[in-house]
Amino acid sequence: MQKPVQSIHFLGVCGTAMGAVAAALRELGFKVTGSDDNVYPPMSTFLAAKGIEISRGYNPENIPADIDLVVVGNALCRGNPELEAVLNRRLLYRSLPETLRDFFLQGKTNIVVSGTHGKTTTTSLVTWLFREAGCDPSFLIGGIARDLGQGAAFSDSNYFILEGDEYDTAFFDKRSKFLHYLPETVIINNIEFDHADIFANLDEIKLSFRRLVNIVPSAGHIFINADDPNCAEVVAGSLTRIFTVGFNEKATHQITDVRHSGAGSEFALAGHRFSLSLIGEFNVRNAAMAVAVGLAYGLPVEIIQRALATFTGVARRQEVRGEANGIKVIDDFGHHPTAIRETLFALRYRYPGRKIWAIFEPRSNTTRRAIFQSALPEALKLADGVIVAGVARLDQLPAGDRLDPERVVQSIQDSGIPAFYEPRVNDILHRVKPLARPGDVIVVFSNGGFEGIHQRLLTELAAA
Repeated sequence: MQKPVQSIHFLGVCGTAMGAVAAALRELGFKVTGSDDNVYPPMSTFLAAKGIEISRGYNPENIPADIDLVVVGNALCRGNPELEAVLNRRLLYRSLPETLRDFFLQGKTNIVVSGTHGKTTTTSLVTWLFREAGCDPSFLIGGIARDLGQGAAFSDSNYFILEGDEYDTAFFDKRSKFLHYLPETVIINNIEFDHADIFANLDEIKLSFRRLVNIVPSAGHIFINADDPNCAEVVAGSLTRIFTVGFNEKATHQITDVRHSGAGSEFALAGHRFSLSLIGEFNVRNAAMAVAVGLAYGLPVEIIQRALATFTGVARRQEVRGEANGIKVIDDFGHHPTAIRETLFALRYRYPGRKIWAIFEPRSNTTRRAIFQSALPEALKLADGVIVAGVARLDQLPAGDRLDPERVVQSIQDSGIPAFYEPRVNDILHRVKPLARPGDVIVVFSNGGFEGIHQRLLTELAAA
């Protein structure tokens, strides 16, 4: 018989989601400790303010003698000395998604936002609509919505809105995280191949989404992209009500009369007109998904319209980092050819007639591989000029699996667009500085810190 849990230890406590859940459990009255290799502000100071003792590094001695439960972060793997101590001591351990389920999600109205692209933006939008409607939802998002000010909050509300990641759960559970979230409602924005380190092909990804669909109750809701056949395929045979959102004339929620301007987008849905500050077809569909969910839960149309119009976006999604010498520098999390393409389309609406430079860092586990060798240049060709950085952590990949950035550049050059391979950030700065002119826009695509390139660009351009 399992003894009551009173003391909980987190391995990898300084991760964004891990830290948020650790703090929430501390506020519920549990004794919480943690350890991490990367202990630095703002998470370290946030946890310290909550009364959570953090050990730097992973050592068996970090685990209290009287511990009842250990939460193991997704990045932890066998060979970690503290994890080995957990296993050798035969302690009770859980993944973070299991911990969320056990302590926070049971009995709640859980709205899970999934899909290859747009999860963070759509989750933030749904949360913002419910918050503006006075529902005070709990939420867990893999990014920071500027309007929400944080990536997670735990309230007494019956609503819990979660970004549902298809990535694996933990070293001991290779199923997708979203399978633990007890969904009443699921959004599937789109389905494409990604996460090549986890999935061998698109069929494996579809299987994971079918498993998600299979656990949605018959009284729940599933909202899918009406324009993506992969979404229709994975919901076939579901006993849950299916709603389709998109431009397809057969959609249950058809998006019509879309208008873009430098200030944002407008569209019509379900007999009402909506406006938002975000640009591009993907963001219009993200917003339409959020509207459809809000309507399904009875949120007043007027509140949805007002909330959507005031939503200012998510950090690292077409985020203007600054302007120097008349040149704008934009940070974007895009690391998949589709996301890069759609962001470049959107920037054309936002900055008509202006020259757009794209700087791309192949850093994700998929774009470091040769899988998108042809798709990446096709997406990047939508820019007026391109600089491709060196492939991150190249030594971790077999030679035959690696993306060839010079071939990407050559393909772009063959289409008549200036393109350069510059492996290091200093090389990129020296390359772009004499090329960019006042009025130009530089968008940096990376899912990492990219050695602080955004501020370094602004500093270099200001000195031109």
